[in-house]
Amino acid sequence: MTTQNAINWPEGYLPGTGDNFVSNEVIVQGVTAARVWRFLTDTSTWETYYGNITGISFPEGGGPVLEGGLAFSFEPVGAPSLHTQNARVVEFRAPAEGVPGRLSWTARQEGTPEERLDVLHAWLVEDLPGGRVRVLTQETQIGRPAAELARQLPDPMLNAHQSWLNGLIEAASGRLAA
Repeated sequence: MTTQNAINWPEGYLPGTGDNFVSNEVIVQGVTAARVWRFLTDTSTWETYYGNITGISFPEGGGPVLEGGLAFSFEPVGAPSLHTQNARVVEFRAPAEGVPGRLSWTARQEGTPEERLDVLHAWLVEDLPGGRVRVLTQETQIGRPAAELARQLPDPMLNAHQSWLNGLIEAASGRLAA
Protein backbone atom coordinates (compact mmCIF):
# COMPACT_ATOMS: atom_id res chain seq x y z
CA MET A 1 0.00 0.00 0.00
CA THR A 2 1.19 3.50 -0.82
CA THR A 3 0.20 6.57 1.15
CA GLN A 4 0.31 9.90 -0.64
CA ASN A 5 1.51 13.11 0.96
CA ALA A 6 -1.01 15.85 1.72
CA ILE A 7 -1.08 19.64 1.92
CA ASN A 8 -0.18 21.21 5.28
CA TRP A 9 -3.12 23.42 6.26
CA PRO A 10 -2.74 26.28 8.74
CA GLU A 11 -5.66 27.05 11.05
CA GLY A 12 -8.29 29.19 9.42
CA TYR A 13 -7.86 27.62 5.98
CA LEU A 14 -8.87 23.99 6.56
CA PRO A 15 -10.72 22.59 3.54
CA GLY A 16 -14.46 22.83 4.03
CA THR A 17 -14.27 25.73 6.48
CA GLY A 18 -14.15 28.54 3.89
CA ASP A 19 -16.50 29.73 1.18
CA ASN A 20 -14.85 27.85 -1.69
CA PHE A 21 -12.37 24.97 -1.87
CA VAL A 22 -10.81 23.51 -5.00
CA SER A 23 -8.44 20.60 -5.45
CA ASN A 24 -6.60 19.64 -8.64
CA GLU A 25 -4.00 16.95 -9.21
CA VAL A 26 -1.99 15.38 -12.02
CA ILE A 27 0.27 12.34 -12.00
CA VAL A 28 2.37 11.96 -15.14
CA GLN A 29 5.54 10.35 -16.46
CA GLY A 30 8.40 11.98 -18.29
CA VAL A 31 9.15 14.92 -16.00
CA THR A 32 10.75 15.27 -12.58
CA ALA A 33 9.65 17.10 -9.46
CA ALA A 34 12.78 19.27 -9.67
CA ARG A 35 11.90 20.39 -13.20
CA VAL A 36 8.25 21.11 -12.27
CA TRP A 37 9.47 23.01 -9.19
CA ARG A 38 11.65 25.27 -11.34
CA PHE A 39 8.68 26.39 -13.44
CA LEU A 40 6.33 26.62 -10.46
CA THR A 41 8.59 28.82 -8.34
CA ASP A 42 9.90 31.09 -11.12
CA THR A 43 7.05 33.57 -11.55
CA SER A 44 8.69 34.98 -14.70
CA THR A 45 7.56 31.77 -16.46
CA TRP A 46 3.94 31.77 -15.26
CA GLU A 47 2.48 33.88 -18.06
CA THR A 48 4.17 31.63 -20.67
CA TYR A 49 2.07 28.63 -19.64
CA TYR A 50 -0.88 30.04 -17.65
CA GLY A 51 -3.18 32.66 -19.12
CA ASN A 52 -5.19 33.50 -15.99
CA ILE A 53 -2.58 35.59 -14.18
CA THR A 54 -0.77 38.79 -15.07
CA GLY A 55 0.94 41.80 -13.51
CA ILE A 56 3.18 39.87 -11.11
CA SER A 57 5.22 42.25 -8.94
CA PHE A 58 7.30 42.22 -5.77
CA PRO A 59 6.42 45.25 -3.62
CA GLU A 60 9.12 44.53 -1.02
CA GLY A 61 11.79 43.54 -3.56
CA GLY A 62 13.07 40.12 -4.47
CA GLY A 63 11.63 37.77 -7.07
CA PRO A 64 10.95 36.58 -9.64
CA VAL A 65 11.77 33.24 -7.97
CA LEU A 66 9.58 32.56 -4.96
CA GLU A 67 11.10 31.85 -1.54
CA GLY A 68 9.85 31.64 2.04
CA GLY A 69 8.31 34.89 3.31
CA LEU A 70 8.45 36.65 -0.08
CA ALA A 71 5.65 39.16 -0.74
CA PHE A 72 4.26 39.40 -4.27
CA SER A 73 1.12 40.57 -5.99
CA PHE A 74 -0.70 39.56 -9.16
CA GLU A 75 -3.83 40.21 -11.17
CA PRO A 76 -6.18 37.28 -11.76
CA VAL A 77 -7.66 37.21 -15.28
CA GLY A 78 -11.07 35.90 -16.27
CA ALA A 79 -13.00 36.30 -13.00
CA PRO A 80 -14.64 39.75 -12.86
CA SER A 81 -15.02 39.66 -9.06
CA LEU A 82 -11.26 39.20 -8.56
CA HIS A 83 -8.80 42.11 -8.48
CA THR A 84 -5.20 42.55 -7.34
CA GLN A 85 -4.13 39.80 -4.95
CA ASN A 86 -1.49 40.69 -2.34
CA ALA A 87 0.31 37.46 -1.52
CA ARG A 88 3.00 36.16 0.83
CA VAL A 89 4.76 32.80 0.66
CA VAL A 90 4.10 30.94 3.92
CA GLU A 91 5.58 27.51 3.14
CA PHE A 92 8.54 26.82 0.88
CA ARG A 93 10.51 23.61 0.68
CA ALA A 94 12.05 22.35 -2.56
CA PRO A 95 11.54 18.68 -3.44
CA ALA A 96 14.37 16.32 -2.51
CA GLU A 97 14.94 12.58 -2.55
CA GLY A 98 11.91 11.07 -0.79
CA VAL A 99 10.63 14.51 0.31
CA PRO A 100 7.86 16.39 -1.51
CA GLY A 101 8.24 20.02 -2.51
CA ARG A 102 5.84 22.28 -0.64
CA LEU A 103 4.81 25.77 -1.64
CA SER A 104 1.92 27.80 -0.30
CA TRP A 105 0.96 31.43 -0.10
CA THR A 106 -1.79 33.48 1.40
CA ALA A 107 -3.37 36.09 -0.83
CA ARG A 108 -5.75 38.87 0.05
CA GLN A 109 -7.94 41.12 -2.00
CA GLU A 110 -8.81 44.35 -0.21
CA GLY A 111 -11.92 46.45 -0.71
CA THR A 112 -15.48 46.64 0.52
CA PRO A 113 -16.88 43.69 2.50
CA GLU A 114 -18.40 42.47 -0.79
CA GLU A 115 -14.95 42.55 -2.46
CA ARG A 116 -12.69 41.19 0.29
CA LEU A 117 -11.10 37.82 -0.29
CA ASP A 118 -8.61 35.75 1.73
CA VAL A 119 -7.07 32.57 0.31
CA LEU A 120 -4.42 29.98 0.91
CA HIS A 121 -3.10 28.42 -2.30
CA ALA A 122 -0.93 25.36 -1.71
CA TRP A 123 1.17 23.12 -3.94
CA LEU A 124 2.75 19.72 -3.38
CA VAL A 125 5.25 18.37 -5.94
CA GLU A 126 6.76 14.91 -5.55
CA ASP A 127 8.54 12.22 -7.51
CA LEU A 128 6.79 8.85 -7.43
CA PRO A 129 8.11 5.38 -8.25
CA GLY A 130 8.18 4.41 -11.91
CA GLY A 131 9.45 7.77 -13.21
CA ARG A 132 6.24 9.58 -12.32
CA VAL A 133 5.63 12.98 -10.76
CA ARG A 134 2.61 14.08 -8.76
CA VAL A 135 1.52 17.71 -8.58
CA LEU A 136 -1.33 18.59 -6.24
CA THR A 137 -2.71 22.09 -5.85
CA GLN A 138 -5.49 23.06 -3.47
CA GLU A 139 -6.97 26.38 -2.44
CA THR A 140 -9.28 27.51 0.33
CA GLN A 141 -11.02 30.84 -0.29
CA ILE A 142 -12.88 32.99 2.22
CA GLY A 143 -15.11 35.92 1.26
CA ARG A 144 -18.09 36.89 -0.84
CA PRO A 145 -16.23 36.62 -4.20
CA ALA A 146 -15.29 33.05 -3.25
CA ALA A 147 -18.87 32.16 -2.37
CA GLU A 148 -20.00 33.54 -5.74
CA LEU A 149 -17.40 31.41 -7.56
CA ALA A 150 -18.42 28.29 -5.60
CA ARG A 151 -22.04 28.66 -6.76
CA GLN A 152 -21.02 28.52 -10.43
CA LEU A 153 -20.97 25.17 -12.18
CA PRO A 154 -18.36 24.29 -13.01
CA ASP A 155 -16.42 26.29 -10.41
CA PRO A 156 -14.20 28.70 -12.41
CA MET A 157 -11.35 28.23 -9.91
CA LEU A 158 -11.39 24.47 -10.43
CA ASN A 159 -11.03 24.96 -14.18
CA ALA A 160 -8.43 27.74 -13.81
CA HIS A 161 -6.25 25.62 -11.53
CA GLN A 162 -6.52 22.64 -13.90
CA SER A 163 -5.35 24.93 -16.70
CA TRP A 164 -2.43 26.03 -14.48
CA LEU A 165 -1.50 22.40 -13.76
CA ASN A 166 -1.73 21.36 -17.40
CA GLY A 167 0.38 24.32 -18.51
CA LEU A 168 2.93 23.72 -15.76
CA ILE A 169 3.41 20.10 -16.86
CA GLU A 170 3.65 21.14 -20.53
CA ALA A 171 6.28 23.77 -19.68
CA ALA A 172 8.28 21.47 -17.39
CA SER A 173 8.27 18.67 -19.96
CA GLY A 174 9.54 21.02 -22.70
CA ARG A 175 6.41 20.71 -24.83
CA LEU A 176 5.67 24.45 -24.73
CA ALA A 177 7.36 26.94 -26.99
CA ALA A 178 8.55 29.52 -24.46
